[in-house]
Amino acid sequence: MTGNFDYFVVFAEMRTGSNFLETNLNALQGVTCHGEAFNPHFIGYPKQDDILGVTKAERDSDPAKLVSAIRDKTDGLGGFRFFHDHDPRVLEPILADSRCAKIVLTRNPAESYVSWKIAKQTGQWKLTDVKRRKSGKAMFDAEEFAAHIGALQAFQIELLSSLQRSGQTAFYVAYEDLQDLAVMNGLATFLGVPDRLEALDETLKVQNPAPLSEKVANYPAMEAALAGVDRFNLTRTPNFEPRRSAAVPTYMAAVDVPLVFLPIKGGPVAEVEAWLAALGEGGVDALLKGMNQKNLRQWKRTHPGHRSFTVIRHPLERAHHVFCEKILSTGPDAYPQIRKSLEDQYDLDLPPSEDAPWDKIRHRAAFAGFLRFLKANLTGQTAIRVDATWCSQSQVVQGFGAFMLPDFIFREPDLPTDLPALADRVGAGAKPFDAAGSQTPIALVDIYDDEIEALTRAAYQRDYMMFGFENWA
Repeated sequence: MTGNFDYFVVFAEMRTGSNFLETNLNALQGVTCHGEAFNPHFIGYPKQDDILGVTKAERDSDPAKLVSAIRDKTDGLGGFRFFHDHDPRVLEPILADSRCAKIVLTRNPAESYVSWKIAKQTGQWKLTDVKRRKSGKAMFDAEEFAAHIGALQAFQIELLSSLQRSGQTAFYVAYEDLQDLAVMNGLATFLGVPDRLEALDETLKVQNPAPLSEKVANYPAMEAALAGVDRFNLTRTPNFEPRRSAAVPTYMAAVDVPLVFLPIKGGPVAEVEAWLAALGEGGVDALLKGMNQKNLRQWKRTHPGHRSFTVIRHPLERAHHVFCEKILSTGPDAYPQIRKSLEDQYDLDLPPSEDAPWDKIRHRAAFAGFLRFLKANLTGQTAIRVDATWCSQSQVVQGFGAFMLPDFIFREPDLPTDLPALADRVGAGAKPFDAAGSQTPIALVDIYDDEIEALTRAAYQRDYMMFGFENWA
């Protein structure tokens, strides 16, 4: 073992040059890479029975046993190669272990995909003698390539995120770096190994050195498919909102009926709560509120066949409702400090009290100003908190997943049909839903126009995209 690390892992994929990297690592005195130690189909290498006395059966039963053997029984510094489809039970422990050195090997995914296709076709996965090289051409499959690159990117994001959260760093190596002796010796320095390579291994040969245009049988189809790949993620909707946790205390579960409501603030929460309470015999007392995760788990166990649901509201209608209830209002549930900040910093012309004169023109102007504030607020450009009453609904739904996901995401206009059907499904009868609608000083329809719609879309582009909302009108 070295002073820097107790063992190492090479995170790589098929056809990224991991065999060549392993060969050069093993050429360093005091370093041993034990192959694909956690490949589910073999241990280390095909036709090998064990690694350091640990058999495949023992590894499959207790993967930590093999990790310990590589760490403690290797003569010098031991390690192994790990691909995204290897035993997932190993990944979290080794990522969390700061005494495990992380080496991340990457390659252009188009190159690795084509190389993999050719190797599958020819059956040749290694080349040590150029005279024995088997030639072949890959047939590009756009759907298969999309799945290939998706799996690689997801794994790389998982690695990066884990290292960031634990304050670790990895040694990154690109496929092209493998031919650089200085880089390989830099890796030895990273591992804390005193030995240095004088030359790179020459036994393994590059199998397909030609450009992609000569290795792909349907290259024009590949060009056309890759032209649609958003390499720079230009179409991604940026998300600068803080992550939302699972706010279990706000959930509402029926005592007599196996239904639990996951509310999204700013939506028809009171109306749905009244409907859910009416399903039982005790009215409001028939609802469980203010639960913690333990309480909710107990409720789930005692209500087999339970269903959970949430309700989303059109972003424009939700923003207008929140504006009237929290900003325009001066009542007990309003936000007076935020209201004052909006008046001072964003020039919102608001009435001093609910009894003061107010008209459609002033209402529209103030609401438009609020929508402009929302855009800045949701993109992290204000000092004011992103309140749960106006945060993106997609962010709330994502937060639900930290504890449970809703079985159903209903849309407010469909509640008169969907909620009775849901109640009937769980044996509570098709209880009708009263769609009372939110009461506002000025109706939204009276101030709605193209500019109001555009301002809402600018603020809530993520919700429009995620849920497919159309223009409110």
